[in-house]
Amino acid sequence: MADYEALQAKLRELAGREWDMAAIEARCRAAVAAGFRRKIPGADEALGDRERILARVELRAEEYNYFVGNCARSTALAVMEEFGLGSVEVLRALSPFPGFGSTGWMCGGVTGGLVAIGLYRGSDDLGDFEAMGATMGLAKRFMERFGETVGAYTCPKIQEDVVFGRYMDPGASPENMARFEQEKGFEKCGLLPGIGARIATGIILEDIAGDGPEGGS
Repeated sequence: MADYEALQAKLRELAGREWDMAAIEARCRAAVAAGFRRKIPGADEALGDRERILARVELRAEEYNYFVGNCARSTALAVMEEFGLGSVEVLRALSPFPGFGSTGWMCGGVTGGLVAIGLYRGSDDLGDFEAMGATMGLAKRFMERFGETVGAYTCPKIQEDVVFGRYMDPGASPENMARFEQEKGFEKCGLLPGIGARIATGIILEDIAGDGPEGGS
């Protein structure tokens, strides 16, 4: 069950954080410019550096979301950067995914996290059903943990129950965008990329280390 007190505490921290936009933008652009050369850690590093890696990826996802204003791209980018997954074309493809194409459905923290898991565990061989099954297993684990952590998967439900107390669709009108900004929506909505990237990263580290679902979140 979601710990709403902890989520609210995190939202207050995000709303009050001093965001160095210039530094965040520079790091984000540098990560993309460097490319994504696969760099999967060994099992010992996955276990020993787990908490440091999780904290780093969570922070980067929050910061990247503040810069790009796209929860799906920022979630995926933080994980892609950590493990050297995918390419800039993946980020381009994720452009319309916040709110699942602005329909108010699946949160970008979910879609970005699932894409990152697919990049890690999926296969270039379309007939590799073993890899597909393994990827789906990790995806199912991700969905379970995101639901347990946040309590919902869709933008309206998350915004109403966790972030704002009501649904604030910033893309619906200029007035909605103004209210979203006034209530520190871009700061607070970094919560979901941070959570999505952290959960996806934790699952990848577990897979590397050979741990099962009980290995953490």
